[in-house]
Amino acid sequence: MEGETTQHQDQMELTKPIYKNGKFENPWKSWHKPSLWNLLKFKIRDIDRSNIPSQEELDVTLPLMKLDQEKITNPDPSCVQLVWIGHATVLVQLDGLTVLADPIFSDRCSFSQRMGPKRYRAPPCTIQELPPLDIVVISHNHYDHLDVGSVKQLVNKYGPSLHWFVPMGLKTWMKSMGCGRVTELSWWEEEKIVGKQGETTVAFTPTQHWSRRSWNDENKSLWGSWVVKGPNHSFFFTGDTGYCEGFKQIGQRYGPFTIAAIPIGSYEPRWFMYPQHVNPEEAVQIHIDIKSTNSVGIHWGTFKQLGCFEHYLEPREKVAAELDRQGLITGSFFTLKHGEIKCIMD
Repeated sequence: MEGETTQHQDQMELTKPIYKNGKFENPWKSWHKPSLWNLLKFKIRDIDRSNIPSQEELDVTLPLMKLDQEKITNPDPSCVQLVWIGHATVLVQLDGLTVLADPIFSDRCSFSQRMGPKRYRAPPCTIQELPPLDIVVISHNHYDHLDVGSVKQLVNKYGPSLHWFVPMGLKTWMKSMGCGRVTELSWWEEEKIVGKQGETTVAFTPTQHWSRRSWNDENKSLWGSWVVKGPNHSFFFTGDTGYCEGFKQIGQRYGPFTIAAIPIGSYEPRWFMYPQHVNPEEAVQIHIDIKSTNSVGIHWGTFKQLGCFEHYLEPREKVAAELDRQGLITGSFFTLKHGEIKCIMD
């Protein structure tokens, strides 16, 4: 039976990215590139609906917890331990491996710390307070997922032995930041690493998104999600995405997952955001598609300008409502407080 399953997975048609004229393109029928007119309309017509309150009220409704150093230094080996640092940044410990995803610890996600989207919830720790890391995974090069200041601090703290996994087209940039060990992958490519509890597969998988950091580099590097599949547990990191058929393929090839981190915020207005950012209902569908036992909502509750067109608490409320609507297990798709540690048991 196991051999038949493996053979079926190998024969399954996997969607690959399109690459032509030096740029990557989405292969999905659900993808529509936002027009310049729609971008202008988005900037002009939509107003801030986030209703972010005072820091005192935020401490009640969206608390910030100081990171428990004892727990992250000595994680329970029988479970997957996950910490939401904020926005899309998560720290995951599984099968003796510690993984950091899309690290951003800076005050702003921008080309400059003097302008651009600013935090209204601080990180629960500094980079210096992080435990020893084995790998860092980067989903794509947007400023809220790939932050210069955070990369440089990680390089200074961990040195050249820290293993970075990045999309195709980003290796040169990472090396220019001082990263010593960089593995660059395209969709469905894998790398095997050996951890304390055995061999782990790290695979780069599809999403529906785009890339850009400056005026002349649009889509010159790829975007995607990450699978970390250890001997006993597995983790899926979605990064940033619109909904597409790729998630069913990921579930068929690599599912089920012990835990997945799936974006739930920055989805309004739908007429503009739907190709590039899922809403909470689509996030729950991804949870189903990839066959995740547990999922945590990310990409919300941190930067005001990223998600200012929906109420700041709406993403977590809509996830809970969608779970109930679909009759799924309450708590199988949850949200965390900034700095909260969750231990996921099989």
